[in-house]
Amino acid sequence: MAGLGASEPGTGPGAVPATRVELTVSCRQLLDRDTFSKSDPICVLYTQSPGSHQWREFGRTEVIDNSLNPDFLHKFVLDYCFEERQNLRFDLYDVDSKSPDLSKHDFLGQAFCTLGEIVGSAGSRLEKPLTSLLVCPGWTQTPEPTVAFWIGGMGTATMHPLGRRPALAASSGGILGKKCGTIILLAEELGNCRDVATLQFCANKLDKKDFFGKSDPFMVFYRSNEDGTFTICHKTEVVRNTLNPVWAAFAIPVCALCNGDHDRAIKVEVYDWDRNGSHDFIGEFTTSYRELARGQSHFNVYEVVNPRKKMKKKKYLNSGTVTLLSFTVEAEHTFLDYIRGGTQLNFTVAIDFTASNGNPSQPTSLHYLSPFQLNAYSLALRAVGDIIQDYDSDKMFPALGFGAKVPPDGHVSHEFPLNGDASNPACHGIAGVLEAYQRSLRHVQLYGPTNFAPVVNHVARSAATVLDGSQYFVLLIITDGVISDMAQTKEAIVNAAKLPMSIIIVGVGQAEFDAMVELDGDDIRISSRGKVAERDIVQFVPFRDYMTGGPGAGLSMAGLAREVLAEIPDQLLSYMKARGIKPAPHPSHVP
Repeated sequence: MAGLGASEPGTGPGAVPATRVELTVSCRQLLDRDTFSKSDPICVLYTQSPGSHQWREFGRTEVIDNSLNPDFLHKFVLDYCFEERQNLRFDLYDVDSKSPDLSKHDFLGQAFCTLGEIVGSAGSRLEKPLTSLLVCPGWTQTPEPTVAFWIGGMGTATMHPLGRRPALAASSGGILGKKCGTIILLAEELGNCRDVATLQFCANKLDKKDFFGKSDPFMVFYRSNEDGTFTICHKTEVVRNTLNPVWAAFAIPVCALCNGDHDRAIKVEVYDWDRNGSHDFIGEFTTSYRELARGQSHFNVYEVVNPRKKMKKKKYLNSGTVTLLSFTVEAEHTFLDYIRGGTQLNFTVAIDFTASNGNPSQPTSLHYLSPFQLNAYSLALRAVGDIIQDYDSDKMFPALGFGAKVPPDGHVSHEFPLNGDASNPACHGIAGVLEAYQRSLRHVQLYGPTNFAPVVNHVARSAATVLDGSQYFVLLIITDGVISDMAQTKEAIVNAAKLPMSIIIVGVGQAEFDAMVELDGDDIRISSRGKVAERDIVQFVPFRDYMTGGPGAGLSMAGLAREVLAEIPDQLLSYMKARGIKPAPHPSHVP
């Protein structure tokens, strides 16, 4: 019998397995490197670990003989993490021998992208030109801007700072700027464990366990393992003071219930809940997914048996019965289903220009623009924006500032465009946002107070115009201090929770961020004027927890992006599910 805690059981089905993506690679119009036949191409995939610039070989396709337009049969299967920037590199070679050493073969071209860029493309299909610059597997990026030059046939890649370009050696290898064909990348989510079953049970004449009342029954579900042990996979809610409970319907992934084996045993234990945690065992029964899938019938009426009672009492029959009232199953929609179906993420940035950040001309300021390194605001923007931008087709990002005196009359604004265009505050790409931010620092006067509500309402107004699931809005607020309009911000967030919208708050500097933790709502759902937010849409992260400086700074940046963005997929799904919006069919692939 499993040990049960003292608290009242919840209803969550447990963790859902991570999404895995299968990549299919094709190429068109590759270079012909063979004299008397066509090239024999192979594709090699390299990946980078989070926070590392080191390329590591992930895998290779098979070799296709004599083809300049190969469709590789071998697939690359990767774990897909929305919250990480997953850099990929594809190198193509013409295989000339059986040697596994790539330097023994002719280089045909390479392409760089992110997994998110592939998934975020129309139909999750991305075409990119192959280039003839070769970056070798051991190459490590450096902070100084550099460019790679391919020197010699299958030699090494040499890195040189920009502006100090060496003369290119004559070679039969890659030639700078030469067209090397096209690579076509197709991402498909693996369909394992996509089904979700919804079940409802009732019980009749359960044993009475409480001295002064009836039982408070709940059920615990376990799936069997290969070694004969059982793993807990669901607890129902407690139904108080009854021997004939009707439990609420619950949804659970089929893989969580039976590990994909429809005949594997499922054990169900029935308990009487006690406040002190010493829950009384009423009895148990076993079934299987295949049996449950029959739905409501005489096959799904189970005797609840207490083995100890059965051994002690000759006339013991059971401790009651449990009946399956309903059973349905459907495929669970994932974040990728909506992205592939055309849902776009619209990314808006709001930056704190209050005086508490310090004088931008002083190195101690959080807004100080050093010629040698990015400040905390720029780093946070890059960490999040570099990932989000892969899911926005037009790469146009509205960028706002708040808490500054703005020209021409010097009035305090909590919703001013960084590019100076109130009618269209969008900037092109993350680079455009950074440029507009730096330009604004030179034209506005840092002031105060720190008000969030105006920028939250700004994005909410846009989100309110597109409720059909075709767009989802993400607001990134970067701030240094204590919020001044807490009541108004809470109200704005409660109202925004009904919309296709999420809010990310990154706190920079050394201030206390207690109010931000309250807005996050992980422990207690935020409320305003007695109204509780429909969804948790806020994620707060203190920037200082992820910036350690020195060689480890890159790893911390990856950790920041992972933490900040981890909740976006579930928040998007919670909106779609609450509104009954199903993903649109993704476009068919054109060969």
